[in-house]
Amino acid sequence: MSTAEAAPPMIRASAVNKHFGDLHVLKDINIEVPRGQVVIVLGPSGSGKSTLCRAINRLEPIDSGEIAIDGKPLPAEGKALAALRADVGMVFQQFNLFAHKTILDNVTLGPVKVRKQSQADARKTAMELLERVGIANQAAKYPAQLSGGQQQRAAIARALAMKPKVMLFDEPTSALDPEMVQEVLDTMIGLADEGMTMVVVSHEMGFARRAAHRVLFMSDGEIVEDADPDEFFTAPKSERAKDFLSKILTH
Repeated sequence: MSTAEAAPPMIRASAVNKHFGDLHVLKDINIEVPRGQVVIVLGPSGSGKSTLCRAINRLEPIDSGEIAIDGKPLPAEGKALAALRADVGMVFQQFNLFAHKTILDNVTLGPVKVRKQSQADARKTAMELLERVGIANQAAKYPAQLSGGQQQRAAIARALAMKPKVMLFDEPTSALDPEMVQEVLDTMIGLADEGMTMVVVSHEMGFARRAAHRVLFMSDGEIVEDADPDEFFTAPKSERAKDFLSKILTH
């Protein structure tokens, strides 16, 4: 197949740089994520993982370089950015649900407002998604009435309701009590199995081994390793990765 016919990568970052003041947080980042691939981004605190995740949908502006989603470069601002951003679902550490709206309303809001879906269609899709993430019986409740794990699954359903091409997860389980982590990871594994393109910033090694096709290891704003999970966990190449793994796999 000639390159002209090949589908563009779902995410492409070329020579991306980002500073916070004097701090160079993303240093010349180049990555391509093919359609349907699940990439987990690992690295010590302050390595640039979350910044990279947030730069992919322009929540964090970049200083130089280019990021493209499904072959389309991300515009800097305006309507075109909003449209492209609707193709990129994002799930954060904090659930960011609207406290004064029911779970069902949280999930239908984007499709109605942004995708211009009818209320009836949006509700039907929302209920299917809440069923899929296992909380359809909570649809009429408000976020404060749900456990953290249920709220995070509602946030995943809300992102999916926009029918995104890509899902970004920024430490989606780090604010959860340990007993709730697995239910959220199971939801994410289900998505991965269905072929969703995903970039996941997380320290959940079980998820990385079970669902990720690829590990990006970041340190000091650089991608130090880009490997398949088995290779990364059993034979990391860099001292920085070995050091990182010795700390997280022993406790």
